[in-house]
Amino acid sequence: MTGSLLRVRDLSVRAGSLQLLHDISFDVAGQGTTVILGRNGAGKTTTLRAILGQLRSSGSVCFAGQEVANMPTHALVRMGIGYVPEDRRVFPGLTVAENLRLAERDRPDYDRVHTLFPDLAHRGKQRAGTLSGGQQQMLSLARALLNDNRLLVIDEPTKGLSPAVVTTVTAALAAVARTVPVLLVEQNLQVVSELAHGAVVVNAGRVAWTGNTRALLHDAHLTRTLLGVAA
Repeated sequence: MTGSLLRVRDLSVRAGSLQLLHDISFDVAGQGTTVILGRNGAGKTTTLRAILGQLRSSGSVCFAGQEVANMPTHALVRMGIGYVPEDRRVFPGLTVAENLRLAERDRPDYDRVHTLFPDLAHRGKQRAGTLSGGQQQMLSLARALLNDNRLLVIDEPTKGLSPAVVTTVTAALAAVARTVPVLLVEQNLQVVSELAHGAVVVNAGRVAWTGNTRALLHDAHLTRTLLGVAA
């Protein structure tokens, strides 16, 4: 592993009188996949949104040596952070090709996208709103993978997908992570075991555990206590 590409220190978020995040701190390595785990409502997506400047926060977010806390999302994207949100956010009235064209930056790599998701290559003229849920997830991922990024932030990419599509998405993320580090939120522990090297467990808006993913998933007591599931 290389050094940290993203360093999060004492990240806190309030919404009115509610404290959503309490001094979240962790590192994302400069290669491979780091996963954020936790029960539903633990603060995983809130953590990603705070890192990406979508929620006002206190604390430090340092990307590639530069402080970026509360920087707007579009500025972080220009710095090389690709973001795939949990709800996909494709433009349903636009075609697949138009959705991808809107995501283009300097040198879009359509060959990579079509190699990872060949189904999209044949659906360029199809409106995104008529795609299946799995195809929409592929399109959402493809928009981020179209460009050269220094970090990918991906929220629940396999949620609600069929086993066949989960396999396709997992294989694509494994291929991408060989060259681009990934910060991932994922509930499917089989997918986590295949993709992630480092893990951060969030519970009630706090970091409850950090360490090696394999060590976590092979410890029945930890997975039961932290995640509420058997190893």
